[in-house]
Parts: sequence; C-alpha cells; structure tokens
Amino acid sequence: MKKDAFLQGFRDGIPIGLGYFAVAFSLGIVAKNASLTPLQGFIASFFNIASAGEYALFTSIQAKVSYVEIALITLVINARYFLMSCALSQRFSTDTPFIHRFFVGFGITDEVFGISIARAGALEPWYNYGALAFAVPMWSIATSLGIIAGTYLPVRAVSALSVALYGMFLAIIVPPAKRNPVIACSVAASFALSYASTLIPHIKELSGGSRTIIITVVIAAICALVRPIK
Repeated sequence: MKKDAFLQGFRDGIPIGLGYFAVAFSLGIVAKNASLTPLQGFIASFFNIASAGEYALFTSIQAKVSYVEIALITLVINARYFLMSCALSQRFSTDTPFIHRFFVGFGITDEVFGISIARAGALEPWYNYGALAFAVPMWSIATSLGIIAGTYLPVRAVSALSVALYGMFLAIIVPPAKRNPVIACSVAASFALSYASTLIPHIKELSGGSRTIIITVVIAAICALVRPIK
C-alpha cells in the first residue's frame, strides 16, 4: 500500500514539478538580483516551497531588511497554508503518527494540497511523499539554475512559462466541480471575489496572501453553514 501510494503521488507530482520548474527559474533570477548564490537559493527554496513567500524573501534580502521583518513578512504571506493544514488534518486516520503529520504539513503547497484533498478516503502520507519527491527537487534545482542564468534570459520569456501552473489548477478543480455543485459555486465565487478584492478600498491594499485567507474563510464558512458535510 505504501509503495502504491508513493508511486501514485510521484506520478501526480510530475506535472506539478514541471510547472514548478518554470516558476522557480524566474524566482532564481530575482534571487540573483538579491546576490544569493546557487546553493543559498537551493536551500531557501527547499525549506520554503512557496512562490509568493520566496519572492518576498528575496526582495526583502535585496532591500536589506532585518531578520525579524523577513520572518514576519514570510509568515504573513504563507499564512494561508495554516488553512490548508487544518483541512488536511481532518483527512488523516486517527492512528497516523505525528511524524507523518509533520512532514505532510511541511510539504503543503497550493498544488499538492489540491491533489491531496481531491483523493477519496483517508489521507495517505506516502502519497504526499511521492508527490514531493519530484516536485520539491524540481523547485529547488530550478531556483539554482535561475540564479546561474541571471539576467541572460528575458524575464518575460521565463515568466510566460508559468502559465503551465494555471492549466494544472484547472485540471485539479474542474473534475470535482462538475460532480459537485457546491464546489462549482465555491470556485466561481472565489474567482469573482478574488477579482473584487483588487478593487474594494482598503481590501485591495492588503497583500495577496491576506486577501486569499479572507476569501477562503468567507467562502468556506458560508458553504459550511449552507451545505455542511455530515
């Protein structure tokens, strides 16, 4: 069972890793501007695994802000992963050891959360390990390669490759949305509110991570009240 779950996760992690490669490569160029070495970029990506968080990290380093400020900025931007952790914690079998919960929590990203929450039944940690076994090295290595490439490649050309991630997101949300009208309404509401949050006074001044947290909590609370899962 462990081997099968790991291989399934590894298979599902391949498109995630390929999408990560393009995004992390462009992040590597940002890290290069912050004077990070390829090894430093690799370590930063391996232990962060978050595009917005790492962008804030690298730009903060470039701006020479304090360690405390960097820690707080990274915490706020990555706070949405607390919500994902809460959701996944409800899917564990009650006898799952803490060590598995810890490492699954460490490896939560938007994409890995998407494929994990979409699986039926109890959450199998080895599935997540399989997905991370491909995705995390691709993310970390691409950051190093981006640093090496520096400014030799056009930033627009590298950033354009990140479109693959949006296609992967659609592949994750469309099938369950077609089966469940509640999910379909939630997805549509998230699109509309995400756009509206960029226009509403005061709300639009918040960081992207903060807006995501607010929208997630609002939509999840409404769905839980209107159509609770028994």
